[in-house]
Amino acid sequence: MLDVACGGGRHALYLASLGLRVEAVDIDIGAASAAIRDMAGVTLRRADLEGASWPYGAAEFDAVVVTRYLHRPLFPFLLEGLAEGGMLIYETFAAGNERFGRPRNPDFLLRPGELLERVHGRLRVVAYEEGVVKGASAMQRICAVKPERELLDID
Repeated sequence: MLDVACGGGRHALYLASLGLRVEAVDIDIGAASAAIRDMAGVTLRRADLEGASWPYGAAEFDAVVVTRYLHRPLFPFLLEGLAEGGMLIYETFAAGNERFGRPRNPDFLLRPGELLERVHGRLRVVAYEEGVVKGASAMQRICAVKPERELLDID
């Protein structure tokens, strides 16, 4: 599984504690805790996800997790990088968050329904939420699965 823009590595640590093999990637791996560096099953990779080419080529992952990070040009790589039956879990800030704090720049805020639009016709949505979380941030969340090839004719 792939933890994109892993930051301190809390998701990678949790998933590895469940016995999953995790590839954790971020531009600043210095932010990753010492625990993630020593955790069995976690590979930490430094990569510039915004200024360089996609570091994983045609690799496929059983799951991709992205939280509190948005760089729209990555969406094709994230979706193509899912293996059949693979799951995308994505949560980040949405339009309206500017009234709560950062980020405020629309480049870093999802438009209404944007996660649904991004996966439409490519993944089967398992769960989706959009709204204000604990009166502190505007978010969108999606959990979606890449169907088997013969099931891809989704409308």
